[in-house]
Amino acid sequence: MKATTDKTVTSPMASASPGFDGDQPERMEKTLKAHWVWAIALGSAVGWGAFILPTDWLAMGGPLGAVSGFLIGGALMVLIAVSYGFLIKSFPVSGGELAFALVGFGRTHAFFCGWFLTLGYTCIVALNASALALLFRKLMPDVVQQGYLYTVAGWDVYLVEVIISMVALAVFAYLNIRGTALSGRIQFIACVIMLVAVACILVAVIASPQVVFSNALPAFPENVNPIAAIAAIVAIAPWAFIGFDNVPQAAEEFDFPPAKAMKLIVLALLAAALLYAAMIAAVAMAAPWEALVAGDSAWGTADALTGVLGGSGLLLLTIGITMGVSTGLNGFYVSASRILLGMGRAQMVPKVFARLHPKYKTPYVGVIFVGAVCLVSPWFGRAALTWVVDMSAVGVTVAYLYTCLCAFKIFRPTNSVERAGDLEGTRSTSKKVLSALGAVTALVFMALLLVPGSPGVLGKESMSALAVWTLLGVVFFMMRRKHNKTLSDEQVDILVLGAPRPEVTKLKTSSASGAPAGN
Repeated sequence: MKATTDKTVTSPMASASPGFDGDQPERMEKTLKAHWVWAIALGSAVGWGAFILPTDWLAMGGPLGAVSGFLIGGALMVLIAVSYGFLIKSFPVSGGELAFALVGFGRTHAFFCGWFLTLGYTCIVALNASALALLFRKLMPDVVQQGYLYTVAGWDVYLVEVIISMVALAVFAYLNIRGTALSGRIQFIACVIMLVAVACILVAVIASPQVVFSNALPAFPENVNPIAAIAAIVAIAPWAFIGFDNVPQAAEEFDFPPAKAMKLIVLALLAAALLYAAMIAAVAMAAPWEALVAGDSAWGTADALTGVLGGSGLLLLTIGITMGVSTGLNGFYVSASRILLGMGRAQMVPKVFARLHPKYKTPYVGVIFVGAVCLVSPWFGRAALTWVVDMSAVGVTVAYLYTCLCAFKIFRPTNSVERAGDLEGTRSTSKKVLSALGAVTALVFMALLLVPGSPGVLGKESMSALAVWTLLGVVFFMMRRKHNKTLSDEQVDILVLGAPRPEVTKLKTSSASGAPAGN
């Protein structure tokens, strides 16, 4: 399929601005099929955590608290998905939340939204690669735990596991450079295999004569209020379901109507919530869960399932986690590179990130950058990396908030008078209410992560990492501020959105854009 490139001069202000050449950037090919996009959302939302962390979640909420927390968290994510679905339909461009924040609140907000998302997505790529090394460490400890290097935050770093992570990062970077047609097909196949593996695990555990349902009692941890137990799990929902928001990053590449995006996101969230619940239930029933979480095993999930299912349980778990890690690596390479593509188009970062591969028409510079950063991460050890990933949940929640607030700003009551600049389908009281509820949900998630004493508050290491990354963002923004002033709001809109921002939002955001309209 031939890429379409619009080389039309769209702004009369082009000649007056040295940072803008008047041309729209080359757009990406429309190669992503609907079921591939669903797989990108599901595979990214599940990742490695469903197969490694069930014992951690059982310790926090108990069987009933953990299952309820994930189902409630998934339902709350659906509230946010309403805003995503509408904005993807209205602005099907690469960059997702970056573009939404630009539309709703201007360039300064868009920069910081993109800044936090870039960090979050990149860290999750790195953590998925380390999860693959952890799998091999469990399966072949004598092979992987060779070449001891040092210990970081209590985690022993071995040369062999570093190599495993680096090879995985390189392979998926190559697949993403080759194009979404290849990576999307692989993503869908891997998701199907993962779902089958989880279904087999749950059915096998329930059918095993060794399993007694009393293993899953008590329903909540002792001396923990049930509401607090559930809230602790709900608090990690932004992290656990990170990945459905990868859909808008690739909207420019849909080969189907963008209006289908909301349905795909909701179906992916439903499948992810059920998958998390299935894995937690299987582990809780396989062995007395209180004894399991009290142990010092590096991978309690594997211990519980192999104790009941033997080698077949480990095989199914290995298949599930391999597919989960692969889909996570692939999905977040897609999203991180598209965010950088959008920021490059807006010249919030160097314009080189806006380049597409001459043959494959992919944002290869962003893919290479993400891969290069992640290649450093295995040397720091998994324990230290989790601190950064934990705080990245804040960045993703910020993106949720911007998306919902942008939708709320655009939606108008059903009985309101149509006005110039209104987008098609914006007159809906119910959707305005849902976007408001989505924004409130995002604020609740933020409070659970940041307010001292809340059940999901970040640790001091993660808080420190968040403060450092925020400070770096401020410094980088100030360094680019002089260049940013060479572009007007309208020019940035054309570069990112392909057209000027809707009039309904333009007047309200000009003061927050970082450059006066009509500069």
